Amino acid sequence: MLTLASTLSDRTRPIHDGRVTVEGFDLRFVGGEPEELFRTAMREARHEITELSMASHILSVARGDSRYIGVPVFPSRAFRHGAIYVRTDRGIARPEDLAGRTIGTPEYQQTAALWVRGMLREQHGVDTRGIAWRSGGERTPLSLPPGLDMQVIPEGETLEAMLADGRLDAFVGPRPPACFLDRTAPVARLFADTRAAEEAYLRATGFFPIMHCIAIRRDVAEAHPGLAAALHRAFAAAKAQALAELAMVNVLRVSLPWIAQEAARQTEIMGGDPWPYGFARNRDELAAMCRYALADGLTARDVAPEELFHPTTLGL
Repeated sequence: MLTLASTLSDRTRPIHDGRVTVEGFDLRFVGGEPEELFRTAMREARHEITELSMASHILSVARGDSRYIGVPVFPSRAFRHGAIYVRTDRGIARPEDLAGRTIGTPEYQQTAALWVRGMLREQHGVDTRGIAWRSGGERTPLSLPPGLDMQVIPEGETLEAMLADGRLDAFVGPRPPACFLDRTAPVARLFADTRAAEEAYLRATGFFPIMHCIAIRRDVAEAHPGLAAALHRAFAAAKAQALAELAMVNVLRVSLPWIAQEAARQTEIMGGDPWPYGFARNRDELAAMCRYALADGLTARDVAPEELFHPTTLGL
């Protein structure tokens, strides 16, 4: 029996609860939050199959110490314009105003931060190597190029406290900082209308940013050469169920009254498959992520997207 560890969502739950099976394989399922799953994968490689941070996967493949090989199934995507929080007393009104600032992020290698830095450089012309980055701690050691100011904050400090008392100009992270939620400091999102900014970004780039992939431990992939394709088929079937349920109106499957209308708008804006799996369909976006990782100093060489995934899945 193999263990599959992933977060629970409408796109993964049909596999976890048995409505969709991975043909030919007996799996045990483990749920969890991304941060813990990624730490477990990168430090212990405990689970045979796991959801994995794309940024950390690119980093480890570039270093040559990757213990996992990817499957082009992307259970998490997210626009990250809403992940940028700024002090409103620092004159930061637009992305370009972040140049030269001090910005905190939970991990420099976090995929959300990778996408934000790529967006700042390529859409707004910001020199992200001129920013002083402060990290809450890294899941794997980094070897960054000289001149890049990235420091892990001292033990006992927190990024939230540093943002609240003004030692940071901004914060980038997938979870809102407490001082933003409880309004105890002059902190706001950089993009007040995140939906408009994200839709404009989608129109300009065609990207719905990939956050995570499914990955197989390399010794397991070698022992079971059909596993990668079987996982791809199963996750694609589970996603199709999830998307079909959004349009059901006899009994709403999601606790949002206008979910069917939102699903129709999503299709209008993003096309019929807003969560595309498969390598070829996503190659341009994956190449952008590899380019961002190199520009960030996370990788010392240019990684080809094909290196990230099991060869049997590249044509699926």
